Amino acid sequence: MRRRLAVAAFLALPAVAWAQERKTLAECIEIALRQQPTLRAAAATVAAGRERVWQAAAAYLPQVSASYLASRRHASSSSLIGSGGTAKKAKTFPYYTTGATLSQVLLDFGQNLELIHAAQASAEALAADSNTQHDAVVFNVQQAYFMLLAAYRLRDVAEETVAQNQKHLDLAEGRHDVGLAPRIDVTTAQVQLAQAELNQLTARNNVSLGRETLRNTLGLPGPLDFDIVDLLEQPRAEVSDEEALDLAYANRPELRSLAAQERADIERIKAIEKDYLPKLTANSSVTWTGTRYPLQENWQFGGLVSLSVFNGGLTRAQVGEAKANLENLRATEDATRNNVSLEVRQALLNLRQQAESIGVADKGLQQGRENLSLAEGRYKTGVGNIIELTDAQVALVSAEASRVQALVGYRTALATLERSTAHRFGTD
Repeated sequence: MRRRLAVAAFLALPAVAWAQERKTLAECIEIALRQQPTLRAAAATVAAGRERVWQAAAAYLPQVSASYLASRRHASSSSLIGSGGTAKKAKTFPYYTTGATLSQVLLDFGQNLELIHAAQASAEALAADSNTQHDAVVFNVQQAYFMLLAAYRLRDVAEETVAQNQKHLDLAEGRHDVGLAPRIDVTTAQVQLAQAELNQLTARNNVSLGRETLRNTLGLPGPLDFDIVDLLEQPRAEVSDEEALDLAYANRPELRSLAAQERADIERIKAIEKDYLPKLTANSSVTWTGTRYPLQENWQFGGLVSLSVFNGGLTRAQVGEAKANLENLRATEDATRNNVSLEVRQALLNLRQQAESIGVADKGLQQGRENLSLAEGRYKTGVGNIIELTDAQVALVSAEASRVQALVGYRTALATLERSTAHRFGTD
Protein backbone atom coordinates (compact mmCIF):
# COMPACT_ATOMS: atom_id res chain seq x y z
CA MET A 1 0.00 0.00 0.00
CA ARG A 2 2.83 2.38 0.88
CA ARG A 3 4.55 1.54 -2.41
CA ARG A 4 1.41 2.40 -4.38
CA LEU A 5 1.07 5.72 -2.57
CA ALA A 6 4.70 6.56 -3.25
CA VAL A 7 4.30 5.78 -6.98
CA ALA A 8 1.13 7.87 -7.15
CA ALA A 9 2.84 10.78 -5.42
CA PHE A 10 5.80 10.54 -7.83
CA LEU A 11 3.54 10.55 -10.87
CA ALA A 12 1.65 13.54 -9.52
CA LEU A 13 4.79 15.69 -9.09
CA PRO A 14 5.17 16.76 -12.76
CA ALA A 15 1.55 17.83 -12.91
CA VAL A 16 1.96 19.93 -9.76
CA ALA A 17 5.15 21.47 -11.10
CA TRP A 18 3.41 22.21 -14.40
CA ALA A 19 0.50 23.87 -12.64
CA GLN A 20 2.84 26.08 -10.63
CA GLU A 21 5.02 27.14 -13.57
CA ARG A 22 3.42 30.40 -14.68
CA LYS A 23 5.02 33.45 -16.20
CA THR A 24 3.84 37.03 -15.98
CA LEU A 25 3.53 39.42 -18.89
CA ALA A 26 6.81 41.11 -17.90
CA GLU A 27 8.60 37.76 -17.94
CA CYS A 28 7.18 36.93 -21.37
CA ILE A 29 8.33 40.29 -22.70
CA GLU A 30 11.80 39.61 -21.31
CA ILE A 31 11.89 36.26 -23.13
CA ALA A 32 10.83 37.89 -26.40
CA LEU A 33 13.49 40.59 -26.09
CA ARG A 34 16.11 37.84 -25.80
CA GLN A 35 14.74 35.46 -28.42
CA GLN A 36 13.17 37.49 -31.22
CA PRO A 37 15.31 37.34 -34.41
CA THR A 38 14.04 40.74 -35.54
CA LEU A 39 15.68 42.36 -32.51
CA ARG A 40 18.96 40.60 -33.18
CA ALA A 41 18.84 41.90 -36.75
CA ALA A 42 18.13 45.42 -35.48
CA ALA A 43 21.05 45.19 -33.04
CA ALA A 44 23.36 44.13 -35.87
CA THR A 45 22.21 47.11 -37.94
CA VAL A 46 22.98 49.46 -35.03
CA ALA A 47 26.43 47.88 -34.64
CA ALA A 48 27.10 48.44 -38.35
CA GLY A 49 26.12 52.11 -37.97
CA ARG A 50 28.56 52.54 -35.09
CA GLU A 51 31.33 51.01 -37.16
CA ARG A 52 30.63 53.58 -39.88
CA VAL A 53 31.44 56.28 -37.33
CA TRP A 54 34.92 54.78 -36.98
CA GLN A 55 35.20 54.60 -40.76
CA ALA A 56 34.56 58.34 -40.94
CA ALA A 57 37.01 59.03 -38.10
CA ALA A 58 39.75 57.07 -39.88
CA ALA A 59 40.23 59.96 -42.34
CA TYR A 60 41.59 62.14 -39.51
CA LEU A 61 44.30 59.64 -38.57
CA PRO A 62 47.66 59.12 -40.35
CA GLN A 63 47.53 56.82 -43.36
CA VAL A 64 50.52 54.48 -43.67
CA SER A 65 51.14 51.96 -46.43
CA ALA A 66 54.06 49.66 -47.21
CA SER A 67 55.05 47.76 -50.34
CA TYR A 68 57.63 45.27 -51.54
CA LEU A 69 58.36 44.22 -55.14
CA ALA A 70 60.80 41.62 -56.42
CA SER A 71 61.10 41.30 -60.20
CA ARG A 72 63.29 40.22 -63.11
CA ARG A 73 64.25 42.90 -65.62
CA HIS A 74 65.77 42.81 -69.09
CA ALA A 75 67.50 46.10 -70.03
CA SER A 76 70.86 47.68 -70.90
CA SER A 77 72.84 49.50 -68.24
CA SER A 78 72.58 52.83 -70.11
CA SER A 79 68.78 52.71 -70.13
CA LEU A 80 68.76 52.12 -66.39
CA ILE A 81 70.83 55.23 -65.61
CA GLY A 82 69.21 57.34 -68.37
CA SER A 83 72.54 58.27 -70.06
CA GLY A 84 73.05 58.81 -73.75
CA GLY A 85 75.70 57.28 -75.93
CA THR A 86 76.06 53.83 -77.30
CA ALA A 87 73.82 51.35 -75.55
CA LYS A 88 75.58 48.41 -74.03
CA LYS A 89 74.36 44.88 -74.45
CA ALA A 90 71.10 44.21 -72.61
CA LYS A 91 71.02 41.65 -69.85
CA THR A 92 68.54 40.08 -67.44
CA PHE A 93 68.94 40.78 -63.71
CA PRO A 94 66.86 40.86 -60.48
CA TYR A 95 65.45 44.15 -59.23
CA TYR A 96 64.02 44.90 -55.77
CA THR A 97 61.86 47.78 -54.55
CA THR A 98 60.53 48.29 -51.04
CA GLY A 99 59.20 51.32 -49.21
CA ALA A 100 56.68 53.00 -46.94
CA THR A 101 54.43 56.03 -47.43
CA LEU A 102 52.78 58.23 -44.80
CA SER A 103 50.13 60.91 -45.36
CA GLN A 104 48.27 63.11 -42.93
CA VAL A 105 45.47 65.60 -43.53
CA LEU A 106 46.56 68.90 -41.97
CA LEU A 107 43.69 71.18 -42.93
CA ASP A 108 40.30 70.45 -44.53
CA PHE A 109 38.29 73.23 -42.84
CA GLY A 110 36.45 70.67 -40.69
CA GLN A 111 35.07 68.53 -43.54
CA ASN A 112 36.04 65.20 -42.00
CA LEU A 113 34.79 66.32 -38.59
CA GLU A 114 31.38 67.08 -40.09
CA LEU A 115 31.34 63.67 -41.77
CA ILE A 116 32.04 62.11 -38.37
CA HIS A 117 29.14 64.05 -36.85
CA ALA A 118 26.90 62.91 -39.72
CA ALA A 119 27.87 59.27 -39.12
CA GLN A 120 27.19 59.66 -35.39
CA ALA A 121 23.74 61.11 -36.08
CA SER A 122 23.00 58.28 -38.52
CA ALA A 123 23.98 55.77 -35.83
CA GLU A 124 21.57 57.49 -33.42
CA ALA A 125 18.82 57.19 -36.03
CA LEU A 126 19.50 53.46 -36.39
CA ALA A 127 19.38 53.06 -32.60
CA ALA A 128 16.00 54.82 -32.56
CA ASP A 129 14.77 52.52 -35.34
CA SER A 130 15.89 49.60 -33.20
CA ASN A 131 13.76 50.97 -30.37
CA THR A 132 10.81 51.02 -32.76
CA GLN A 133 11.36 47.29 -33.35
CA HIS A 134 11.60 46.82 -29.59
CA ASP A 135 8.23 48.53 -29.03
CA ALA A 136 6.63 46.46 -31.80
CA VAL A 137 7.83 43.21 -30.21
CA VAL A 138 6.51 44.28 -26.79
CA PHE A 139 3.14 45.19 -28.27
CA ASN A 140 2.88 41.89 -30.16
CA VAL A 141 3.64 39.96 -26.97
CA GLN A 142 0.99 41.92 -25.09
CA GLN A 143 -1.61 41.21 -27.76
CA ALA A 144 -0.79 37.48 -27.88
CA TYR A 145 -0.75 37.30 -24.06
CA PHE A 146 -4.16 38.95 -23.69
CA MET A 147 -5.70 36.89 -26.48
CA LEU A 148 -4.49 33.71 -24.79
CA LEU A 149 -6.03 34.88 -21.51
CA ALA A 150 -9.28 35.51 -23.37
CA ALA A 151 -9.12 32.00 -24.85
CA TYR A 152 -8.62 30.55 -21.37
CA ARG A 153 -11.60 32.43 -19.95
CA LEU A 154 -13.85 31.61 -22.88
CA ARG A 155 -12.87 27.97 -22.52
CA ASP A 156 -13.90 28.12 -18.86
CA VAL A 157 -17.19 29.71 -19.90
CA ALA A 158 -17.73 26.93 -22.45
CA GLU A 159 -17.04 24.23 -19.88
CA GLU A 160 -19.37 25.86 -17.37
CA THR A 161 -22.02 26.10 -20.09
CA VAL A 162 -21.71 22.37 -20.80
CA ALA A 163 -22.16 21.64 -17.10
CA GLN A 164 -25.20 23.93 -16.92
CA ASN A 165 -26.79 22.38 -19.99
CA GLN A 166 -26.18 18.91 -18.61
CA LYS A 167 -27.95 19.96 -15.42
CA HIS A 168 -30.85 21.33 -17.49
CA LEU A 169 -31.05 18.06 -19.44
CA ASP A 170 -31.15 16.06 -16.22
CA LEU A 171 -33.90 18.35 -14.91
CA ALA A 172 -35.95 18.00 -18.12
CA GLU A 173 -35.58 14.21 -18.12
CA GLY A 174 -36.62 14.03 -14.48
CA ARG A 175 -39.70 16.13 -15.09
CA HIS A 176 -40.52 14.11 -18.21
CA ASP A 177 -40.20 10.82 -16.35
CA VAL A 178 -42.83 11.90 -13.79
CA GLY A 179 -45.09 13.34 -16.49
CA LEU A 180 -44.54 17.02 -15.66
CA ALA A 181 -42.82 17.96 -18.95
CA PRO A 182 -43.30 16.96 -22.60
CA ARG A 183 -40.72 15.06 -24.62
CA ILE A 184 -39.80 18.20 -26.52
CA ASP A 185 -38.26 19.64 -23.35
CA VAL A 186 -35.81 16.72 -23.29
CA THR A 187 -34.90 17.00 -26.96
CA THR A 188 -34.50 20.78 -26.68
CA ALA A 189 -32.13 20.32 -23.76
CA GLN A 190 -30.21 17.68 -25.70
CA VAL A 191 -29.80 20.04 -28.65
CA GLN A 192 -28.54 22.79 -26.34
CA LEU A 193 -26.09 20.40 -24.71
CA ALA A 194 -24.75 19.24 -28.08
CA GLN A 195 -24.23 22.86 -29.17
CA ALA A 196 -22.49 23.64 -25.89
CA GLU A 197 -20.16 20.66 -26.35
CA LEU A 198 -19.33 21.82 -29.88
CA ASN A 199 -18.55 25.29 -28.55
CA GLN A 200 -16.39 23.68 -25.90
CA LEU A 201 -14.30 21.93 -28.57
CA THR A 202 -13.85 25.22 -30.40
CA ALA A 203 -12.85 26.99 -27.18
CA ARG A 204 -10.25 24.33 -26.37
CA ASN A 205 -8.80 24.57 -29.87
CA ASN A 206 -8.63 28.37 -29.52
CA VAL A 207 -6.51 27.88 -26.40
CA SER A 208 -4.09 25.71 -28.38
CA LEU A 209 -3.97 28.28 -31.17
CA GLY A 210 -3.40 31.06 -28.65
CA ARG A 211 -0.49 29.21 -27.09
CA GLU A 212 1.10 28.71 -30.51
CA THR A 213 0.65 32.38 -31.33
CA LEU A 214 2.30 33.40 -28.07
CA ARG A 215 5.15 30.95 -28.65
CA ASN A 216 5.82 32.40 -32.09
CA THR A 217 5.62 35.96 -30.76
CA LEU A 218 8.16 35.12 -28.06
CA GLY A 219 10.52 33.72 -30.70
CA LEU A 220 10.71 30.29 -29.07
CA PRO A 221 11.68 27.48 -31.47
CA GLY A 222 10.23 24.73 -29.27
CA PRO A 223 6.84 24.25 -27.60
CA LEU A 224 5.52 26.63 -24.97
CA ASP A 225 6.39 24.75 -21.78
CA PHE A 226 4.84 27.16 -19.28
CA ASP A 227 1.51 28.78 -18.51
CA ILE A 228 0.73 32.47 -18.00
CA VAL A 229 -0.66 34.52 -15.13
CA ASP A 230 -4.16 35.96 -15.53
CA LEU A 231 -3.89 39.73 -15.06
CA LEU A 232 -7.01 40.93 -16.85
CA GLU A 233 -8.45 42.20 -13.56
CA GLN A 234 -6.15 45.19 -13.06
CA PRO A 235 -6.64 48.79 -11.86
CA ARG A 236 -7.67 51.30 -14.50
CA ALA A 237 -5.13 53.82 -15.81
CA GLU A 238 -6.02 57.52 -15.84
CA VAL A 239 -4.18 59.46 -18.54
CA SER A 240 -5.00 62.96 -19.80
CA ASP A 241 -4.71 64.01 -23.44
CA GLU A 242 -1.95 66.54 -22.70
CA GLU A 243 0.12 64.04 -20.73
CA ALA A 244 -0.20 61.36 -23.40
CA LEU A 245 0.76 63.73 -26.23
CA ASP A 246 3.75 65.11 -24.31
CA LEU A 247 4.97 61.57 -23.63
CA ALA A 248 4.54 60.60 -27.27
CA TYR A 249 6.39 63.63 -28.63
CA ALA A 250 9.23 63.08 -26.17
CA ASN A 251 9.54 59.28 -26.39
CA ARG A 252 8.44 58.04 -29.79
CA PRO A 253 11.54 56.51 -31.43
CA GLU A 254 10.27 57.36 -34.92
CA LEU A 255 10.49 61.07 -34.10
CA ARG A 256 13.93 60.68 -32.55
CA SER A 257 15.08 58.80 -35.63
CA LEU A 258 13.88 61.52 -37.98
CA ALA A 259 15.50 64.24 -35.84
CA ALA A 260 18.81 62.35 -35.93
CA GLN A 261 18.56 61.87 -39.71
CA GLU A 262 17.99 65.61 -40.10
CA ARG A 263 21.13 66.35 -38.09
CA ALA A 264 23.06 63.88 -40.25
CA ASP A 265 21.87 65.56 -43.45
CA ILE A 266 22.78 69.01 -42.13
CA GLU A 267 26.31 67.81 -41.35
CA ARG A 268 26.60 66.19 -44.79
CA ILE A 269 25.58 69.44 -46.48
CA LYS A 270 28.30 71.29 -44.55
CA ALA A 271 30.84 68.64 -45.49
CA ILE A 272 29.94 68.71 -49.19
CA GLU A 273 30.16 72.51 -49.28
CA LYS A 274 33.76 72.26 -48.00
CA ASP A 275 34.69 70.76 -51.39
CA TYR A 276 34.82 74.38 -52.62
CA LEU A 277 37.76 75.00 -50.25
CA PRO A 278 41.39 73.83 -50.55
CA LYS A 279 42.83 70.92 -48.58
CA LEU A 280 46.33 70.65 -47.15
CA THR A 281 47.94 67.25 -46.79
CA ALA A 282 51.44 66.26 -45.64
CA ASN A 283 53.08 63.37 -47.53
CA SER A 284 56.33 61.53 -46.89
CA SER A 285 57.83 58.35 -48.23
CA VAL A 286 61.01 56.31 -48.09
CA THR A 287 62.03 53.67 -50.65
CA TRP A 288 64.88 51.27 -51.17
CA THR A 289 65.68 50.10 -54.69
CA GLY A 290 68.46 48.20 -56.42
CA THR A 291 69.64 44.97 -58.02
CA ARG A 292 71.32 43.62 -54.89
CA TYR A 293 71.30 44.17 -51.14
CA PRO A 294 71.94 46.57 -49.48
CA LEU A 295 69.50 48.61 -51.60
CA GLN A 296 69.83 52.31 -52.37
CA GLU A 297 67.73 54.51 -50.05
CA ASN A 298 65.55 57.38 -51.30
CA TRP A 299 63.16 59.55 -49.25
CA GLN A 300 60.96 62.57 -49.73
CA PHE A 301 58.80 64.85 -47.58
CA GLY A 302 56.39 67.52 -48.70
CA GLY A 303 53.00 69.11 -48.54
CA LEU A 304 50.13 68.99 -51.02
CA VAL A 305 47.51 71.69 -51.50
CA SER A 306 44.56 70.55 -53.62
CA LEU A 307 41.66 72.66 -54.84
CA SER A 308 38.87 71.66 -57.16
CA VAL A 309 38.62 74.46 -59.71
CA PHE A 310 35.91 73.01 -61.91
CA ASN A 311 34.17 69.62 -61.67
CA GLY A 312 31.27 70.14 -64.02
CA GLY A 313 28.86 71.30 -61.30
CA LEU A 314 29.13 68.03 -59.34
CA THR A 315 29.50 69.70 -55.94
CA ARG A 316 26.64 72.10 -56.57
CA ALA A 317 24.38 69.19 -57.60
CA GLN A 318 25.40 67.17 -54.54
CA VAL A 319 24.57 70.08 -52.25
CA GLY A 320 21.21 70.52 -53.98
CA GLU A 321 20.38 66.83 -53.58
CA ALA A 322 21.32 66.87 -49.89
CA LYS A 323 19.17 69.94 -49.25
CA ALA A 324 16.22 68.33 -51.03
CA ASN A 325 16.64 65.21 -48.90
CA LEU A 326 16.67 67.40 -45.80
CA GLU A 327 13.39 69.06 -46.82
CA ASN A 328 11.91 65.62 -47.43
CA LEU A 329 12.89 64.55 -43.92
CA ARG A 330 11.40 67.68 -42.37
CA ALA A 331 8.10 67.13 -44.19
CA THR A 332 8.16 63.47 -43.13
CA GLU A 333 8.71 64.53 -39.52
CA ASP A 334 5.68 66.85 -39.66
CA ALA A 335 3.54 64.06 -41.11
CA THR A 336 4.82 61.61 -38.50
CA ARG A 337 3.99 64.01 -35.67
CA ASN A 338 0.46 64.32 -37.04
CA ASN A 339 0.14 60.54 -37.23
CA VAL A 340 1.48 60.18 -33.69
CA SER A 341 -1.09 62.68 -32.45
CA LEU A 342 -3.85 60.77 -34.21
CA GLU A 343 -2.67 57.42 -32.80
CA VAL A 344 -2.54 58.81 -29.26
CA ARG A 345 -6.00 60.38 -29.42
CA GLN A 346 -7.51 57.23 -30.95
CA ALA A 347 -5.87 55.08 -28.27
CA LEU A 348 -7.23 57.35 -25.52
CA LEU A 349 -10.75 57.24 -26.94
CA ASN A 350 -10.65 53.46 -27.28
CA LEU A 351 -9.26 53.10 -23.74
CA ARG A 352 -12.05 55.16 -22.24
CA GLN A 353 -14.69 53.33 -24.26
CA GLN A 354 -13.34 49.95 -23.13
CA ALA A 355 -13.28 51.11 -19.50
CA GLU A 356 -16.96 52.00 -19.75
CA SER A 357 -17.66 48.71 -21.52
CA ILE A 358 -16.33 46.78 -18.53
CA GLY A 359 -18.88 48.46 -16.25
CA VAL A 360 -21.70 47.73 -18.66
CA ALA A 361 -20.53 44.12 -19.07
CA ASP A 362 -20.43 43.66 -15.29
CA LYS A 363 -24.05 44.77 -15.03
CA GLY A 364 -25.06 42.51 -17.91
CA LEU A 365 -23.30 39.52 -16.33
CA GLN A 366 -24.98 40.11 -12.99
CA GLN A 367 -28.39 40.39 -14.65
CA GLY A 368 -27.75 37.30 -16.77
CA ARG A 369 -26.93 35.19 -13.73
CA GLU A 370 -30.00 36.45 -11.90
CA ASN A 371 -32.18 35.81 -14.95
CA LEU A 372 -30.89 32.22 -15.29
CA SER A 373 -31.49 31.57 -11.61
CA LEU A 374 -35.09 32.79 -11.94
CA ALA A 375 -35.65 30.73 -15.10
CA GLU A 376 -34.33 27.59 -13.40
CA GLY A 377 -36.59 28.17 -10.42
CA ARG A 378 -39.61 28.77 -12.65
CA TYR A 379 -38.91 25.63 -14.66
CA LYS A 380 -38.48 23.46 -11.57
CA THR A 381 -41.83 24.61 -10.20
CA GLY A 382 -43.56 24.15 -13.54
CA VAL A 383 -44.27 27.87 -14.05
CA GLY A 384 -41.70 28.38 -16.81
CA ASN A 385 -40.92 26.40 -19.95
CA ILE A 386 -37.75 24.99 -21.54
CA ILE A 387 -37.52 27.81 -24.09
CA GLU A 388 -37.38 30.39 -21.33
CA LEU A 389 -34.65 28.37 -19.61
CA THR A 390 -32.50 27.92 -22.73
CA ASP A 391 -32.87 31.59 -23.64
CA ALA A 392 -31.66 32.56 -20.19
CA GLN A 393 -28.69 30.22 -20.54
CA VAL A 394 -27.76 31.64 -23.95
CA ALA A 395 -28.04 35.17 -22.59
CA LEU A 396 -25.72 34.33 -19.69
CA VAL A 397 -23.13 32.83 -22.01
CA SER A 398 -23.27 35.95 -24.17
CA ALA A 399 -22.89 38.18 -21.09
CA GLU A 400 -19.88 36.20 -19.83
CA ALA A 401 -18.23 36.35 -23.26
CA SER A 402 -18.94 40.10 -23.49
CA ARG A 403 -17.23 40.70 -20.17
CA VAL A 404 -14.18 38.72 -21.25
CA GLN A 405 -14.01 40.69 -24.48
CA ALA A 406 -14.39 43.95 -22.57
CA LEU A 407 -11.50 43.08 -20.24
CA VAL A 408 -9.27 42.01 -23.12
CA GLY A 409 -10.31 45.07 -25.12
CA TYR A 410 -9.31 47.34 -22.26
CA ARG A 411 -5.93 45.69 -21.81
CA THR A 412 -5.29 45.80 -25.55
CA ALA A 413 -6.34 49.45 -25.72
CA LEU A 414 -3.95 50.24 -22.87
CA ALA A 415 -1.15 48.39 -24.66
CA THR A 416 -1.92 50.41 -27.80
CA LEU A 417 -1.69 53.63 -25.78
CA GLU A 418 1.61 52.51 -24.30
CA ARG A 419 2.96 51.83 -27.76
CA SER A 420 1.70 55.13 -29.17
CA THR A 421 3.32 57.04 -26.29
CA ALA A 422 6.38 54.74 -25.92
CA HIS A 423 5.69 54.73 -22.17
CA ARG A 424 4.62 52.00 -19.77
CA PHE A 425 1.95 53.11 -17.31
CA GLY A 426 2.72 50.32 -14.85
CA THR A 427 -0.73 48.87 -14.11
CA ASP A 428 0.49 45.24 -14.06
